[in-house]
Amino acid sequence: MSIAIAENKPLAAVAEDAFFALRDIHAYYGESYIVQGVTLEVRKGEILALLGRNGAGKTSTLRAIARLDDPALTSGQIWLEGQAIHPMKSFEASRAGIQLVPEDRRIIPGMTVEENLMLAQIAPHRGWEIEEIYQHFPRLAERRKQEGTTLSGGEQQMLAVARALARDVKLLLLDEPYEGLAPVIVQEIERIVQDIKQRGITTIIVEQNAVAALRLSDRAVILDSGELVFTGGAAELLENAELRERYLAI
Repeated sequence: MSIAIAENKPLAAVAEDAFFALRDIHAYYGESYIVQGVTLEVRKGEILALLGRNGAGKTSTLRAIARLDDPALTSGQIWLEGQAIHPMKSFEASRAGIQLVPEDRRIIPGMTVEENLMLAQIAPHRGWEIEEIYQHFPRLAERRKQEGTTLSGGEQQMLAVARALARDVKLLLLDEPYEGLAPVIVQEIERIVQDIKQRGITTIIVEQNAVAALRLSDRAVILDSGELVFTGGAAELLENAELRERYLAI
């Protein structure tokens, strides 16, 4: 499907402190209406938790932001630092600074940790240098010559995040980064995301472990059946038992 709105003028004025903005996003998987008019803004350096039950449209929203082919974005606008992202292909969005770390991590078979990182740096506008990455990911430094797919689940998650940082990253999209990880590894991923925040990188995190995501985040939004039903401070949502039970079942 083609994008109905692709002009380079925002549908509505973007707030002065908005680094990234979605404007009335609609997206489909085939005939299924997945994302239904989502509008939100994110400030630079902010961590935003994108929450909701299974099937609420969270991953579809991330994939639409990253300009992947599925779901099909049918209308709406996506803005990053005043640049229109919605007309772009996925590789163009990546070059613009939007990096998605998918739930399945997609570590390249047959390549070492270091080769995975070096491949990420082939594209124009490289991000962090590999030695700098190793400073933030000492486990990866220890395993730099090990094949990436033989790492533990937590180490593969670290490699997937590190690979995104090896590119030019302004907006980091994390899809279920804690899935299947032991609590001690979750804590290490949280530390890494906080380090990333200190570097001024903006992050949107989709995570079923809502409490862990909220502890890490500045603000939160909740999707329900593809629609935005809550936006506010992460601490506010942590304290609101009624909202958490209604939309997150926690």
